[in-house]
Parts: sequence; C-alpha cells; structure tokens
Amino acid sequence: MRELSLNIMDIAQNSVRAEASELAIRCVEDTAAHTLTIELEDNGKGMSEEQIACVTDPFFTTRTTRKVGLGVPLFKMAAEQTGGSFRITSAPGKGTLTAAVFNTDNVDMTPLGNINATVGLLINANPDMDFVFERRIDDKSFTLDTKQMREMLGDVPLNNPDVALWISSYLEENENDLFGGITNEIIS
Repeated sequence: MRELSLNIMDIAQNSVRAEASELAIRCVEDTAAHTLTIELEDNGKGMSEEQIACVTDPFFTTRTTRKVGLGVPLFKMAAEQTGGSFRITSAPGKGTLTAAVFNTDNVDMTPLGNINATVGLLINANPDMDFVFERRIDDKSFTLDTKQMREMLGDVPLNNPDVALWISSYLEENENDLFGGITNEIIS
C-alpha cells in the first residue's frame, strides 16, 4: 500500500469484522528517535494463538469473500523494511492489539498519508462503534474520543453530515497545531 493510513483502514476493518465496539488508534512520532509507532487496539472477538501465528501469512484469511488477506502482512512488511518492528497480541474474547514501529529516517519509509481522512471515514462508516484517535508528536498531542462526543451530541448520530464536517475540521486544526501550522503531508 502506498500510505500507512490505508493499512490502518484495512486493519480497522478487521476490528469491525471481529465485532469490536471500541477501537483505539494511536500514532506516536518521536522525532529525536526517528520513529513512528502505530497501534490499533480493539475489544473484538480476539484471536487464538494459532490464528496469531498465521495472520501475517498473506494466504491466511478468515474471510469467505476472498482467499487472501494482505492488510496485516503488508503493514508488517512496511514496518520491517524500515528496520522497525511489528507485533500482534490477542486472546479470544479479549480483543487484539496490532502495533508497528517504523524508522522514519529510512529511505523505505512509507508515508503516513491522510490519517485524518481515514479516521473520519472510519467513524462515519461505523457510527455505532466508538473510536479513540490519539496523535502525538514528541511532547504535543491531541485525542478525539467518540464516547465524549456522544455525551455532548445526545441523539445526533456520528455520521450526521454536520458532525462529520466538525470531526474533519477538528482533526485538521489539531494536526496543524502539532506541526506548527505545517501539515504532515508537507513534512513526510
């Protein structure tokens, strides 16, 4: 995949298929260490040890609509090709944590891409699911938590067009604050 945000979208869809009601997405950049850590943690069905051992094989999938599953293997490959690392921890009934560390100064570093659009689309497409998105760069960070939004919105659904527009604006404004007014697309 050309952007890590597309890998995030694909792995998040695994959480949806695993009937997760909550998904946390964390993107943490350490500029001094030249690392980007991406974690996706859900409370879905989880996986057995056997499934965890097979999940990075592109010819293993639990889906019945196709015979290959490339999302996790490509995410793992993207991290490892930068000299980074990848891990999955999971247990049946407990959910799954997928984590990758990327060395951002490596020539093979895949751009993060438009993570804000990815998060906005995930929320809009899954309005009954709760998302926590944390974006951190060194000592600056912001968090979007749909549980908090639901408390403020009452009966207004998260996929309401006005809410979707607000989410998009919130993410963009906070990312601009993280980068001092310069977007990630320019920096990456």
